[in-house]
Amino acid sequence: MSGSDDNDLIQIRATSKRNGVTSVIIGLVGLLVAVLLLTLLPKSAYLVGIFAASASIVSLLIGWFKIREPDYSIEISRDTIFYRHRHGQWQVDWNNVHRIDTPKIHSGIEHKALGMVGIRLKDYQPLLDSISPRLATNLLLEQRPLLLQGDNNCNTGACYSATLIEDDVHKLPDGKVIKGIKAMLANRMEKLRNNLGFDLFISAAEIDRDTEQFVTLLKQCQARVLSSTES
Repeated sequence: MSGSDDNDLIQIRATSKRNGVTSVIIGLVGLLVAVLLLTLLPKSAYLVGIFAASASIVSLLIGWFKIREPDYSIEISRDTIFYRHRHGQWQVDWNNVHRIDTPKIHSGIEHKALGMVGIRLKDYQPLLDSISPRLATNLLLEQRPLLLQGDNNCNTGACYSATLIEDDVHKLPDGKVIKGIKAMLANRMEKLRNNLGFDLFISAAEIDRDTEQFVTLLKQCQARVLSSTES
C-alpha cells in the first residue's frame, strides 16, 4: 500500500512484496509435513513426500526473496522520485523529469500498452550519479526483453539482437566522457528512448496500483511541484 506523512512523502509498496512472511510460514509447515511423510510412509510412497518437500522449498525461496525486497519500492517527495531495489537505488529530481507515461508498442494496427511506467529525463548525469553500480548491472539484464520489444523486427521480444550489446564508453552532452557500467546504462537508455520514448521504466510488479493510475499520481505530483515553483 501507499501512504504519506506530514512531509508529503508518498511511499509505494511493491505488489511483489506481498505475502512474503506467509510464503515462508507455508514453506516451513509444508517442510515439516514432508519430513513426517518421509518418516511414516512406506518406501513405495516416498514420491509423495519428495514432492511435498520440493514444493515447500520453492515456497520458502519465494518468501525469502519477497522479504529481502525493500519495504517500499518507491518514495515520492516534493523534490524527488526515489526508487529502491535489493541491488541498490536511483533518484530523479522532479526538475529533471521531461515526460511520464505508459510505454506502448505497435502490435499490428494497434498500440499495445506495456505493463510499465516510463520516465523520460532531461539530463542523464544526475541519474548516473545517484544509481549504484549493482543496480545499473541489474537493469541492463532486466531490460533486454524490453529493448527487443521496441525492435520492429522482433515484435515478440524473444529473438536475438545485436542491440543487446552496449558500448562501455558514453559521451554526455557537455562533452564529459564516462566509462564502465554506468556508460553502458546510458547507452541502453538512449536505445530505449529511441525505441519506446523513455529512459527509465518501473514495472507494474513494483507498484501498488495499475500503471495508468500510477502515471496519473506521478503527473499530479509533478504538476503540484511545478505550480509551487511558479508561485
